[in-house]
Amino acid sequence: MLSILNNMELPPRPTLFDFNGVAMTKYFTDNWENIQNVKARPDDIIIAAYPKAGNTWMSYILDLLYFSDMSPERQDSVPLYERVPFLEIQIPGFPSGVDELNKSTTFPRIIKTHLQVQFIPKSFWEQNSKIIYVARNAKDTVVSYFHFDRMNMAQPEPGDWNSFLQRFMEGKMVFGSWYEHVKGWWEKKQTSSNIFYLFFEDLIEDTEREISRLCSFLGLSATAELTKQVTEKVLFDNMKHNRMVNGCTDEVLDFSVSHFMRKGKVGDWKNHFTVQQNEQFDEDYEKKMKNTDLQFRTIL
Repeated sequence: MLSILNNMELPPRPTLFDFNGVAMTKYFTDNWENIQNVKARPDDIIIAAYPKAGNTWMSYILDLLYFSDMSPERQDSVPLYERVPFLEIQIPGFPSGVDELNKSTTFPRIIKTHLQVQFIPKSFWEQNSKIIYVARNAKDTVVSYFHFDRMNMAQPEPGDWNSFLQRFMEGKMVFGSWYEHVKGWWEKKQTSSNIFYLFFEDLIEDTEREISRLCSFLGLSATAELTKQVTEKVLFDNMKHNRMVNGCTDEVLDFSVSHFMRKGKVGDWKNHFTVQQNEQFDEDYEKKMKNTDLQFRTIL
């Protein structure tokens, strides 16, 4: 999220509406024409993910891989959300994601988005820009999303846990259905060599291995030393205590309610789902995921 200037009132929490078949809020659709007309570059790197699936984590990994040696001062003075423009965001009174992207002077430009695959501006496909999609299992995603919406004043009111879980299953979340999101990108990957589909659980299990795979995809010849340094810096506890990464400078986030970086684990859903909720969720999940070979792990 963009930082809210001091002494400025936060706008009211937005409400969901249907936008071309996907639930959205005005903060991600008000600048739609400019978003769709973005001029991509061949060296652009997009990080796409459903909310709370690891977009910030991947943003930090890429920023370190490309710029930690070249401009180390950025790491201590510029919040991550300013280094990695959020393509579709548009909060009144602040630079839009498109404006931030157009101002960017880095090569490559690293860009984050939560858009479903059908909404990605066509110029990124025309330029064959590289896209990294991060997918996280549905159960941990919904738990993380619930706590995020509780503390994020730019998101709709979350309601209680049970009603939030029901809305998640129905796809009535900002950026729509998790099921359609992960499946849409998975299907696109089958015919697009510029998409690298990465799993949050794999990153947790062996961060260094996944960073090496990522470097291969990007054509980066990162030294073993750099890979090790990046792996250390992106450990969850290190990121949680890094003021330039943990969201504490972003005033739309209320840290008295929850942390932006809360647990970063696989399996925290077990602390939230009741037995009945879990059975109902599993039954619904089977129906929605029966026609895909996409597989997730909910425990490690």
